[in-house]
Amino acid sequence: MGSDTVRELSYKFALRIIILVKILQEEKKEYILSKQLMRSGTAIGALVREAQFAASSADFIHKLSIALKEANETEYWLSLLTESKYFPKDRMEPIIKDNVSFIKNIGINY
Repeated sequence: MGSDTVRELSYKFALRIIILVKILQEEKKEYILSKQLMRSGTAIGALVREAQFAASSADFIHKLSIALKEANETEYWLSLLTESKYFPKDRMEPIIKDNVSFIKNIGINY
């Protein structure tokens, strides 16, 4: 996965997270978990963008490693929301799958 692809995918993923959080808050009246999801799910793309303009190779690696940690945390919140039945599993699975794919492929850019 090239850096442009990671940038594009993380941006699209953040948009999906924003939509999901909006649904959780407006329809399910769930605010605590959704705020955590919003923070970690949108931080991934921001960190990928920061990494593109890193001051050094070490800074680049550091930014991507934090993005990876945020993706891992996002997986936690998505799983928790699914298992607690706030959101139907069949509707949550594509988002979880995209996040897991991101986690698996981000290491290529190190």
